[in-house]
Amino acid sequence: MLNVQLNNNKGDTMKFGEKLKLLRKGKNVSQIQIAKDLGISRRTYISYELDGRYPRNRDLYYKIADYFGVDVNYLLSENEDYLQNQYVEEGKLESLKARALTNEICGLMMGGKISEKDKDAVMLALQKAYWDNKK
Repeated sequence: MLNVQLNNNKGDTMKFGEKLKLLRKGKNVSQIQIAKDLGISRRTYISYELDGRYPRNRDLYYKIADYFGVDVNYLLSENEDYLQNQYVEEGKLESLKARALTNEICGLMMGGKISEKDKDAVMLALQKAYWDNKK
């Protein structure tokens, strides 16, 4: 893993572009070099960092994560600070599974490849499972 501080020192969650910029600076490489290494245009990469745009291709998230040596869920989730504080039973297998599942769902929702109808279906299924279990 890349040894770089992965927050913005404000305690706020970070947007995708902020994370890219922080990771790039931590790796000490130019936008041009990263774009070349990722096989995308410089303009596209800059739009991620500065314009708040996101990759349309989910595979590019994995490529970026691999390039910087971070978990793909870090890139996909803008709520990681919130998510990491939701599990009271630190160290328990169930809590780790819940965290991993939550990160995956956030990644799925933000990845741009799932339709609104499918997002709704996922949320309804999760809610149903939750309420069925509570009975």
